[in-house]
Amino acid sequence: MKLKGLLSIGVTDILGTGISGIFWFFLAALIDPENFGEIFYYIGIASLVSYISLIGTQDTIIVYVAKKIKIQSTLNVISLVIGGISLVVIVTIFDRIDVGFLLLAFVINTLAIGDLLGRNLYSSYSKYFLIQKILTLVLGFGFYYLFGVEGIVFALAISYFVYIIRILKSFNEHKINFSLLKPRIGFITNNYMVVLLHGSKSHIDKLIIAPLLGFSLLGNYALALQMIGLMLILTTILFKYTLSQDAAGNRNSKLKKITLLISVLIAIISYIFTPIIIPEVFPKYTDAIDAIQIMGFGIIPITISTIYTSKFLGLEKSRYVLVSKLISLITIVCGTIILGSNYGIIGLSLAFILAVSIEALVFLLINIKVKKE
Repeated sequence: MKLKGLLSIGVTDILGTGISGIFWFFLAALIDPENFGEIFYYIGIASLVSYISLIGTQDTIIVYVAKKIKIQSTLNVISLVIGGISLVVIVTIFDRIDVGFLLLAFVINTLAIGDLLGRNLYSSYSKYFLIQKILTLVLGFGFYYLFGVEGIVFALAISYFVYIIRILKSFNEHKINFSLLKPRIGFITNNYMVVLLHGSKSHIDKLIIAPLLGFSLLGNYALALQMIGLMLILTTILFKYTLSQDAAGNRNSKLKKITLLISVLIAIISYIFTPIIIPEVFPKYTDAIDAIQIMGFGIIPITISTIYTSKFLGLEKSRYVLVSKLISLITIVCGTIILGSNYGIIGLSLAFILAVSIEALVFLLINIKVKKE
C-alpha cells in the first residue's frame, strides 16, 4: 500500500511537471526574457498574497486530515474569505483582475491538495493534478495566441479552478466548527507563519529583482528557477508522501536517504550539461547558464530541509520549521539586495545558495538539539 501511494504521487508529479515544463520552456523560447520576467513578477505577487490568505495551509490540513480531526471546513472557509478580500485589494492596487483571480486559484489549489493528500487519496490527487497541468498547457498556449503575453496569467488562473469540486465536497462532508480552532491555535499559527515565510522566501526575490535589476534579468533568473523546480521533482514527491506518513508515525528513513543521494547526482549532472543544453534550446537566455549551474547545487540543502520539515510538522513541532524559514528569508532578502546589486545574476544565484544552505544547517542543529533533549 505504501509503495502504491508513493508510486502514484511519483508518476503523477513527474508527468505533471513534464507537462508544465513543456509549457513554460516553450513559452520561454517564444518570448523575450523581459516578457518572461514580467509574467513571473505577477505570478510572484499572486503567490505571495495567496500565502497571506492561507490560514489553513496545505501542511496543516494534511496533518489534521491524517489525524482525522474534522477542522478542515473551518480552515477552508477562513482562507477563502481572506482570499476573496485579497483579490479585491490586488485588483485595486495593480488594476489586474487576472492577478487577483490567480491568487484565489492558488488558495483553492492548496486547500484541495491538502485534503487529498491528508486522506491518502492518491488516485484522486493524480486526476486533479494532471487535469490542471493539461489545462495549463492547452489554455496557456490558446490564450497566448489569442491575446498575447497578457493572456498567460488569466489562463493559469482558470486552470486551477478545477479544484473547486474538491472544496465543495469537503464542505458537504464536515460542518464548520470554530470551537475546534482554540485548542489547536498554536500549531495552526506556527504553521501559517512557516508557510508564509517559506512562500515569502520563494517569491520575494522576484519582487525585489524586477524594480532593482529589471524584467530582463528577472526573466533569466526565472528560467533558472524553473530548471531548479524540475530538478526538485523527487524532493517534492517525497514531501507530499512523507508528511502524512510522518504525522501517522511512519518515518520512511531509507526512502529519505535515497532521495538525498539522488539529489546529489542530479546537481552534478545539471552542472555538466547546462552549458551544452541552454545555448541550443534557449539562445536568448544564455545569462541563465551560470545561474543554473550554481543554483543546481541548492537542491541538496533543499532536500535536507524538506526531510526535516516533514519530520517536525508531522510531530506538530512547527516552531522549529518557523525558525529555519525566518532565517532563510532574511538571508535571501539581504543577499538579493546586496549580492544582486553588485554581481547581477551571479550574485542572485549565490544569494539563493546561501539562503537554502543556511536553512538546512539550522535544521541540522535543531535536530541535534532535539535528539539530546
